[in-house]
Amino acid sequence: MKKILLAFFFIIFSYNSYAQEKIVYLDTNYLLSQSEVGKYVNSKLKVINDKNIEEFKKLELSIKSGEENLLKQKNILKKEDYEKKVLDLQKKFQSYQEERKKKNAELNQLRNNAGNQILKHINEILTNYSQNKSISLIIEKKNVVIGKTDLDVTSEVLTLLNKKIKKIELQ
Repeated sequence: MKKILLAFFFIIFSYNSYAQEKIVYLDTNYLLSQSEVGKYVNSKLKVINDKNIEEFKKLELSIKSGEENLLKQKNILKKEDYEKKVLDLQKKFQSYQEERKKKNAELNQLRNNAGNQILKHINEILTNYSQNKSISLIIEKKNVVIGKTDLDVTSEVLTLLNKKIKKIELQ
């Protein structure tokens, strides 16, 4: 009887050991930066950022020239007029700082929204991909210490992403 029980447990446990789950990994950052939609979004964001930088440089030059003119007129102007112009210059500088902070926040918001939209598409692709390929688990590459390169599905998902979407409008 003991031999039968021992054989029974051996068969049950050996059957489970042959079950294998398929696990793969991918590099999401690579998908976001190297896909056609990612490159499109990054180029649009760069144009917006460059435009903002140009505007800020003009404002900085305006403030700096105003400061230089004010320093030249320090001994000529009455004390009250000078202090009034200093306050005006300080207000202008504060509004410049607030505008810069606002533009940077808007740019970050655009970047986050676009990234989230791309990630939604990637998620849909990964769901279909995992069902079609019978994949049990997909792990982010940054969380993998060492893995076989044939388990990296980034290039396959990149191809699917490029076929699915080319552009996203920034909102």
